Amino acid sequence: MSATPDTLLKVPLNDLHVALGARMVPFAGYSMPVQYPEGLIAEHKHTRTAAGLFDVSHMGQLRLVGPDAAAAFESLIPVDVIDLPVGKQRYGLLLNFEGGIIDDLMFFRKAATELFVIVNGACKVGDIAHIQAKIGSRCQVIPMPEYALLALQGPKAVNALSRLAPGVEKLVFMTGGNFTVNTGAESIDVFLTRSGYTGEDGFEISV
Repeated sequence: MSATPDTLLKVPLNDLHVALGARMVPFAGYSMPVQYPEGLIAEHKHTRTAAGLFDVSHMGQLRLVGPDAAAAFESLIPVDVIDLPVGKQRYGLLLNFEGGIIDDLMFFRKAATELFVIVNGACKVGDIAHIQAKIGSRCQVIPMPEYALLALQGPKAVNALSRLAPGVEKLVFMTGGNFTVNTGAESIDVFLTRSGYTGEDGFEISV
């Protein structure tokens, strides 16, 4: 049965999207903004020449915690996890035990005993269930549904974000850490990486 407007989940910034005139559409079980009044071409050009902010909170975020977390996760993906240094991120593929691809994902080494993983929104329920079933006995698998995920992408993304979170300009591609964003009205603790899927410089921000 397909989702109806009443059953769709809402991203944390839903009210802001609506107030700004976004056209909301169903995607991966969520009501998501597909475009704003300026139109897709204007949004595309602004992201390519300056920076665009994308709400990707429908994506799945989770933590893998425990002394065996890296080795356990490496048993599910054809990528080196054990030797990933703290503070760095890699791209990988989640596989079934026949070697077929279930999903692609990003993972970050937050500490010697902790990984932060982002999976695709349309697959996250199955992905998390698969990870829990296969390695849940070896480490804690902790979904993070209460967290939003924002992607600030574009050649001027670092200029925009460094004004609010000094120090992010020192990050290089596929690194990250904990930062405090100072809006002037309040300070917000976030975890972010210098990464993204647009082909531009940018950041993914978990908050």
